[in-house]
Amino acid sequence: MDVEECLKEWEDLVADYKRLEVVNKDYVTKLEEVGELQAACMKEINHQKYRMSIIAAALKRLEKKGVTKDDRVANLEKEIMKRKAMLREINATLPKQNSLYLRIILGNVNVSILNKNDKFKYKDEYEKFKLILSAIAFVLAVANLYIDFRPLQLILLFLLVWYYCTLTIRESILKVNGSRIKGWWRLHHFISTVVAGILLIWPQNEPWNLFRHTFMWFIAYISVVQYMQFRYQSGVLYRLKALGARHNMDITIEGFHSWMWRGLSYLLPFLFGGYVFQLYIAYTLYSLSYHPEATWQIPALSLSFLTIGIGNCATTLIVIPQKLNEQ
Repeated sequence: MDVEECLKEWEDLVADYKRLEVVNKDYVTKLEEVGELQAACMKEINHQKYRMSIIAAALKRLEKKGVTKDDRVANLEKEIMKRKAMLREINATLPKQNSLYLRIILGNVNVSILNKNDKFKYKDEYEKFKLILSAIAFVLAVANLYIDFRPLQLILLFLLVWYYCTLTIRESILKVNGSRIKGWWRLHHFISTVVAGILLIWPQNEPWNLFRHTFMWFIAYISVVQYMQFRYQSGVLYRLKALGARHNMDITIEGFHSWMWRGLSYLLPFLFGGYVFQLYIAYTLYSLSYHPEATWQIPALSLSFLTIGIGNCATTLIVIPQKLNEQ
């Protein structure tokens, strides 16, 4: 390529750049319009909610006065319920304010994912993240069972701290974007983060050496159970979502849930095995707390494992009778 050809290429590139400027200007304008439309939608949603609350309050007052509920009132109540569901669907397409936890961790960065495909992609990445980390934890736990090497132990413990910290952040982002993660299972991961952090700073002393094998067996067992849950829950969720029985942003998560009843109840023994293991660890740590070399980490971990074990058992035992009553 000689000088003349280079100059000609540059002239063509200048023309291309002018087109880029036009496209970028249009893009910026559209972004501003999107922001204005989002604000307008939020305003209209709030207006709808306010007016519906007035109507609902009026209907309640009429009911208290003894006014007979006729077909018109019944139809109106149904329409209000439908409108609320429709508003939730519209609201799912709009940016949402971060939770307090996300504001502390990330600040006021907007983590709302407005594109539906991007939402599903992020959810799938979350699922793969859990699966991959469970496999790595299993390998490290098995290695630590046969190799007494402190750096290898610290690698596993640091991995657990990073895993649960990342998990809580990702779940919070998923919740902002419509995933219905709630209750004990979110709290469980926050407690697990604390547990992993305490384990990481537990000094290598005689109590740790006595506890190490039990903990490694626990991590190996839990990793296998989590893999089983992922495989079967993801399959059931896929079928239920296809039938419209579950929300598109629902995820696989620890524990037994009502929707798992369809063909997954056989996982219960494995789940309860893990919960009993957690309670056993709590008891083991309680016993170790009387060891002459015991440090504060031992009773703290004992209480944490006891809380997790009881919480898991109680939550699961609450779900089972509810589902049996629906049969």
